[in-house]
Amino acid sequence: MAEIVQAALRKFTDEMWNAEVVPTLTTYIAIPNKSPSFEPDWQKLGHMEKAVELFVGWAEKHLPKLPGATLSVERLPGRTPLIFIDVPGQVSGDTVLLYGHLDKQPEMTGWSEGKGPWIPVLEGDKLYGRGGADDGYAMFGALTALLALKAQNVPHRRAVIVIEASEESGSPDLPFYMDALRDRIGKVSLVVCLDSGCGDYERLWLTTSLRGLVGGTLRVDVLEEGVHSGDASGVVPSSFRILGQLLTRLENVETGEVIVDELRAPIPAERQAQAKVAAEALGDEVFKKFPFVKGMKPAGSDRAELVLNRTWRPALSVTGLAGAPEPGKAGNVLRPFTEAKLSMRLPPTLDAVKASKRMKEILEADPPYGARVSFHYEEPGSGWNAPKTAPWLEAALEDASHAAWGKPMAMMGEGGSIPFMGMLGAKFPEAQFVVTGVLGPHSNAHGPNEFLHIPTGKRVTETVARVLAAQARA
Repeated sequence: MAEIVQAALRKFTDEMWNAEVVPTLTTYIAIPNKSPSFEPDWQKLGHMEKAVELFVGWAEKHLPKLPGATLSVERLPGRTPLIFIDVPGQVSGDTVLLYGHLDKQPEMTGWSEGKGPWIPVLEGDKLYGRGGADDGYAMFGALTALLALKAQNVPHRRAVIVIEASEESGSPDLPFYMDALRDRIGKVSLVVCLDSGCGDYERLWLTTSLRGLVGGTLRVDVLEEGVHSGDASGVVPSSFRILGQLLTRLENVETGEVIVDELRAPIPAERQAQAKVAAEALGDEVFKKFPFVKGMKPAGSDRAELVLNRTWRPALSVTGLAGAPEPGKAGNVLRPFTEAKLSMRLPPTLDAVKASKRMKEILEADPPYGARVSFHYEEPGSGWNAPKTAPWLEAALEDASHAAWGKPMAMMGEGGSIPFMGMLGAKFPEAQFVVTGVLGPHSNAHGPNEFLHIPTGKRVTETVARVLAAQARA
């Protein structure tokens, strides 16, 4: 069985990215194909369809180089489209599923001068604009990896590439497609997801877990209408103060530690050990990657504990407020209500449905002063914890990190959620998982000045090729 020649793999990957991938991603960034949650009229506007056509056109240009490969655009009624690519293998065995998505987050404010979500800007190794790194590059990287193997006649098992269009909305459409395509997908023994982050751009990073999420709106009503604060303050309790009291039922306001046992979970020893390795590799970048204001410090000094805070421990954030005017327009009025959007990140192994119900019970029980308190939670999303890595895969990943980056790999959980990972884990319980990506320091996914670090995209492509080749030998 032919072995990969790294020099040839590097040359092929670099040339494909420079000549084909980066120019196509530049075109893609200019398409405002926001996910359905952010663009209800996505079908009427046609941006999603334009992105699908761009991806399909690029893939169809290169698929003839992969004998027997087929592509279809699946369309279930009332749902976003899904690109399905089937590449036959030269070695018998189970299927590898490679995942990506092409829908995008909304614009967000704060972009630097000359940059914008739909304005692709190439500066050195960085391609700025919405969606290139999250997650437009995935299909191009996966197909380039397969083309690189073909160029060296290195065999691989059957590969199926799935590119969905609703991930940024929580992947509501993906389960329906996975069911509809079940027979065509077949038995999956390896899932490769290219929609995650990396701790730095110096080595291969594997995502080993994802936190869950309960999002919801907490509202406190104290009056039917606003009244003069000079008349009411001291008699009518502030809705803002009551809201603060309620939040202390969930967290220690001094430390941010979530104090509800049902929202906590033990951290496996293996994940604690990996956090120490990751912290050692990252150094102060564990916290320096965040744009702190001058004088601001992180929540702790132990870097490994900060990694675990971000990836395994629950954490509460208030992400939105209503019921108050802007300070410049605020009169001396005791407001009738305060409403807050809560985001509770959950440990990867916790049941998010049970957690959301428990939060509601805690927040609504025995309201201070008899205020009207309501907590309405959104669809909760449980996290994901990767199965134990098989020896062949761990060796392949370590080899890929040394070959592509010249350094050993690192493993770390991610603090955010990728909703479909738990679903894929449940559908393919015997599969191994490779979850990685290009979203490193300052790449700012979902925010202003999002960028794709092109060298990392290339190295991730090499990694996929090496892993697929190793799977064929396993």
